Amino acid sequence: MKIILIGIQGAGKSTQGNLLLKKLKIPYLSTGHIFRELAKEHTPLGRYLKETMNAGLLISDKKTLSIVTEYLQRPEYKAGYILDGFPRTLNQVRKFENGIGHVIYLKVSDKEALWRLSYRDSDDRTDETLPAIKKRIELFHRVTEPVLQYYRKKETLIEINGEQEVKEIHKEILSKIKK
Repeated sequence: MKIILIGIQGAGKSTQGNLLLKKLKIPYLSTGHIFRELAKEHTPLGRYLKETMNAGLLISDKKTLSIVTEYLQRPEYKAGYILDGFPRTLNQVRKFENGIGHVIYLKVSDKEALWRLSYRDSDDRTDETLPAIKKRIELFHRVTEPVLQYYRKKETLIEINGEQEVKEIHKEILSKIKK
């Protein structure tokens, strides 16, 4: 089973991704986590990722596709995966079909996302400054909402009210992917 989780920063993608990992026994992969790990490296790629994320911008499609494709070639992802934070642009969608079964959109308001992020422990996340978060939310609406329309037309998009209790969101996701 191949699942994509989409939502603005603070929507609860990593929370639900980790719950689905435990329940479905499918590996969970967060592109944000991968990028933050690579950004710690003292390499040209690491510096690029760190500067881009700290500015609240998206990593280029070419670099994102290359990194995600490389990760998904690992043996643990052959039978399926839960992917968080990718694809974010229509270009990424078109170049990455990869047999996706379900695209889960955790829908939360900008206000709710900002509130959640302001209370999140983000000691290791230097990319979570208020200007960077606001920029990422604006980019989500401008760049990623067309991705939602794409999956809606393909009838693979599952929209979930992400402002419910965590357990309710998880229960709703499970009921909709098992239909």
